[in-house]
Amino acid sequence: MTLSTLQKNAAGGGPGTAVRRDLWLTALGLLAVLLWDASGADMALMRLVGNASGFAWRDAWLTRDVLHQGGRVLAWCVLGLLVIDAIKPLMAGPPRAQRVQGVIVVLMCLLLIPSLKRLSLTSCPWDLVDFGGIAQHVSHWHLGEADGGPGHCFPSGHAVAAFGFFGIYFAWRGHRPALARGALLATLVLGTAFGVAQMARGAHFVSHTLWSAWLCWAVAVGASLVSLTLAKRGGRSRPGVAAAGLDGAPL
Repeated sequence: MTLSTLQKNAAGGGPGTAVRRDLWLTALGLLAVLLWDASGADMALMRLVGNASGFAWRDAWLTRDVLHQGGRVLAWCVLGLLVIDAIKPLMAGPPRAQRVQGVIVVLMCLLLIPSLKRLSLTSCPWDLVDFGGIAQHVSHWHLGEADGGPGHCFPSGHAVAAFGFFGIYFAWRGHRPALARGALLATLVLGTAFGVAQMARGAHFVSHTLWSAWLCWAVAVGASLVSLTLAKRGGRSRPGVAAAGLDGAPL
């Protein structure tokens, strides 16, 4: 079976089909996050898990030690394995350059989200007056407007410990589709678990996690599109070379 056949089977069609699907999912995801922001449900959910005395789950073993600290350790361990795999492949799959690209996408997410968070004036829920803090609730859309608290809480940095690995799906889906889907599912499940834990602790609103997820997905899709474009150009300049960039070609 040729590489192009594998790619078509994995993507459910040719490169154009995969690109359209990726872009539609990205657009639908953005719409969903915007609708969540517009709903005002952030504060309503926080009031279910916190009150003027704070958040009961803030320092709980499950939320703080397992899902927060443990999730961070897990992310660094997985990233370490990916780096090792990029240097010396541990199993059959995409070419080394595509594995390197997967690692680069993870690192891009690990840099992007904390950088945005550092610039943000939005404080965490546990810093709000409603939950025993000093800040007033101000939408993260009110750019440049301080809420009276420490800020630097939007989007969720901890969510990147899972959602930052979306790029692995794109790097592997054209070669090991079942494994890629498993990695995508694990990313979504862990990201959701981390987000729920941080909400229960009062560390982040749901919207903080949703925006981190969407941004990481958009970075991964963008990298995949760049790869496909470069692969097509390479194929035109070298007739007979397959467009290996459908699902994460070399950058």
